[in-house]
Amino acid sequence: MTNEPNPFIGRPGKVIAVHINYPSRAAQRGRFPEQPSYFLKPGSSVSSSGTAIVRPKGSELLAFEGEIALIIGRRVRGIRPEDGWAAVSGVTAANDFGVYDLRYADKGSNVRSKGGDGFTPLGPNVLPADSLDPTALRVRTWVNGDLVQSDTTADLLFPFGRLVADLAQLMTLERGDVILTGTPAGSSVVSPGDVVEVEVDAPTAPGAPSSGRLVTPVTEGRFELGDFGALPRVDDHQRAEAWGSAAAAGLTVPIVFDLTEELIARINTVGTATLSAQMRKRGFNAVSIDGLRPMHADKRMVGRARTLRFIPAREDLFASHGGGYNAQKRAFDGLTPGDVLVIEARGETGTGTVGDILALRARCAARPAL
Repeated sequence: MTNEPNPFIGRPGKVIAVHINYPSRAAQRGRFPEQPSYFLKPGSSVSSSGTAIVRPKGSELLAFEGEIALIIGRRVRGIRPEDGWAAVSGVTAANDFGVYDLRYADKGSNVRSKGGDGFTPLGPNVLPADSLDPTALRVRTWVNGDLVQSDTTADLLFPFGRLVADLAQLMTLERGDVILTGTPAGSSVVSPGDVVEVEVDAPTAPGAPSSGRLVTPVTEGRFELGDFGALPRVDDHQRAEAWGSAAAAGLTVPIVFDLTEELIARINTVGTATLSAQMRKRGFNAVSIDGLRPMHADKRMVGRARTLRFIPAREDLFASHGGGYNAQKRAFDGLTPGDVLVIEARGETGTGTVGDILALRARCAARPAL
């Protein structure tokens, strides 16, 4: 194998993408996963530099995600993380495009939202892996010439070797398969007429090898999607997710009370009844929840309330609102250290509102990032 970049050619048998891997992206999303999680993209979604991506007509939220793509160099199954990098033949630039208007239809699979033709540009050149330090790579993204993403692989949540070994525990990775390794903070929305560029390089390596810029113009679809399938649909939650924040999406940002360590300590010096009385004096009357019993009698709990309300069961609405990645799961995934999840369950004490799996999710979210 030479140390010179080679043009990316061919179509991978499978493309496997990691959900969250950069600490900057995890902080932006408000969740730090303990283990990597993945989704599949079809080989037909792969395109080359210079090929335009088509935003489906009638959709609003086409988002880019500049990434580093690993190209598997040999058939591999059942290896250790320390041997994972040796199975990689090269790296190149990638863009994991997605239409947030169709996320609701995927139930977490990303088949429609991220599987369209041209939604995985790769290239233009492949850097030989054996000449690279996997912890010293950099990925950058430009939109219309402005730098919008820049991060390195120095402190990934899940190193490249671990990703390869984890996937190879359950599936055979074939020569030419591609692993998309996650995107840093800065992913946002683009519109027809925009041009997105992604570059992967090794700035500290001899000669500072680069993949070159992966160029993707954005165009508008000519025909609307047919009503025999899911049609584009968005809400403010998806807008905030796609743009990166509510503020970036132009949405009204709620005022967040600054609950400092000093304020928490002061609150803990007085009783709950005293706090309730002081709030009533200020016009807040519905400030208590009756019938609660602590699981740990010696503990006090102070935090920012994150609220969720259950509604009566509606079988006709379950498919659109109750299944898949529903509001309850999104609420739990959105928890951060210091949050207190409050669920209004209509006074129904005979029905469980939280099971072991969601409770464990909340406990993991409550752990501060290292």
